[in-house]
Formats: sequence, structure tokens, C-alpha cells
Amino acid sequence: MAEQIRPTLKDFLVIHPGPWAHRVALRVGVSMLVPLLVLVAAGRPEWSPYAAFGAFASLYGRNHIHLPRAVMQASAGALLTVSVVVGVLVGSLESRAWVAVGVTAVVALVGSLVAAAQDWHPPGPLFLVFGFGAVVSIPHTFSDVPVAAAITGGSVLFAVFVGNLGGLLRRPRSRPGGLAPPRPADAVRCAVAVLLAGAAATAVGIGHPYWATVAAVAPLSAPGLTSQLVRAGHRIIGTMLGLLISAVLLAPTLGPLGTVFLVAGLGIVTELVVGRHYGLALVFITPMALLMGQLADPRPIGPLLADRGVETVLGASIGGLIVLAEELLRRRALRRAG
Repeated sequence: MAEQIRPTLKDFLVIHPGPWAHRVALRVGVSMLVPLLVLVAAGRPEWSPYAAFGAFASLYGRNHIHLPRAVMQASAGALLTVSVVVGVLVGSLESRAWVAVGVTAVVALVGSLVAAAQDWHPPGPLFLVFGFGAVVSIPHTFSDVPVAAAITGGSVLFAVFVGNLGGLLRRPRSRPGGLAPPRPADAVRCAVAVLLAGAAATAVGIGHPYWATVAAVAPLSAPGLTSQLVRAGHRIIGTMLGLLISAVLLAPTLGPLGTVFLVAGLGIVTELVVGRHYGLALVFITPMALLMGQLADPRPIGPLLADRGVETVLGASIGGLIVLAEELLRRRALRRAG
């Protein structure tokens, strides 16, 4: 495995060329800003996670146009809504910590299968795991289910509308592709990574186990061994730099309105850079996620930043170790076959 170190270190710092995704970034910003502003105006900022995760449907299909984009965003949005609703249901349980670990693994498994079959972009179940984990970490009651379903679903519909407004004004000339072959091995790998990371974080007693599960599944969606290891490293380094910015942004009391505009702005910047360098995107994703959480369920800043850092290192390390173990087993199998 030593020969893998040089290409991994080389790719770690590469800024990939490509056009600036200003249209995609603007669609994401609008899709997030409007539903969050509506909730703040209604005096219900605690419902903001539902709207935010519904708005994440706008992240999908950036390389598609017309009907294929609409279908992909609607599909991802439907599963995002289901993930949020299931998160509310599990969050209403008295002893939800270990139940959440198992259910997160199921979310990762199902999400990975659907993402592969429909060729989602961005690939993998990361945002489904994020949505379920963030929601389940907040105490709920069963009466929150219809509210969560309505707000998340409404936010998805708005995101799909914004993401396909141009296509509505033009005659669609493309059709969605067929289903890809199932990839159960990848889905199982994602589920195992989430299960190990969630169990480790829960057993240790860290405050936000879902950050570990998200960090564990993040590298597994990248194509190839080098990209997966680079993604794990980017997750750690980018998050650590993002925590420095988070400490500055979380210190002042911005209020719900200021927080909403800042979250939307960070979402726009993230989309502008994520295709060029994942680690740089994490510098902005980290404060965006923490601000979203503070809007719904404020926590002390110091422990919050510490939990995020520790769980990211834990989860990304588990994801990276799974990648390396899988490669080692593959090479052993090839040697035996040869």
C-alpha cells in the first residue's frame, strides 16, 4: 500500500479545473433562503432543519438538464423527506441513541442502492444520512411528524421548481436514463461504515454521533482508491479549518434572520468550490451546518466545536480504514487467484 501514498498526497492539493457553477450555486442559495425566511417570519426557527434538508434536493442533478434533472431532484427529495420523517419518529423515542445507530445504517444502505441505481449526482447516501442524523439528534414528539413531512416536502417542491425553472420555459429535449445495475457491495460498505462510526461515537458518549456517520460515509462515494483516501483527508482538514471560521461566525448573536442569510450565503460559496476542491468546500460547509443546528437547537459553542472536530476525525478515519481494508483484501484475492 506504500505506493498509494504519493498519488494520494499529490491529489490532496489539486484544484480541479472547470467552469464556475454560478447558476447551480444561485439555485441552491434561493432554494435554501426562501423556505428558511418563511419559517423565521412565522416565528418557528426550530423547524428550519426540515426546510433546509428539503432544500438539499437542489444539490442534485447539477450536470443534467430538463427532465433528467427534475426526476433526479424529485427522487432525491422524496428520500430526503422520508429520512427526515423517520428521524422525527426515532427522535420521539425515549431511548433513541442506539436505535438511531441501527436506523442510520439502514438509511445508508437503502440510500446507496437508490443513488447507484438512479446515478445520483452527487453520488451516495451522504445527505440522507445527514438529514436523518441531524433530525434524530433533536428531541421530538409524534405530533411533529406531519409538520416535518409538510415542511420538508414543501421545501423539496420549491427546490425542484427553482432548479427546473429554465426547463419549464423551454421545451424539454432530453429524457431521464434507465436504471443502472444494483451495487449491493457498495451499499453494504456504506452501511458498515455508518454502523461502526455511529456505534463508536455513541459508545464514547460524544454529543453528536451523526457527524461521525456523515464523515464515515463521505469518502466511500468517491470513485477509486486514491479519490476515496483524498476525500477522507479533505473531510478532516477542511472541517478543522472550517471550525476556525465557525468559532468566529458563531461568537456574535446574529439572530434568526442574520443566520438564515449567512447560511444561504455559505451554501452558495460551497457550490462554487465543491467541484474544484472538496476540502475547500468543507471550510464553508462546516460553519453552514453548525449555524443551521444553532438556529433550530442552540448549544454551547465550545463543546459544539469540539464534538464536530472529534467526530469528524473518528468518522473519516473509519471510512478511510474501510477503504484500505477493502483494497488489501482485493489484492490478496488477486494474488491467490494468480
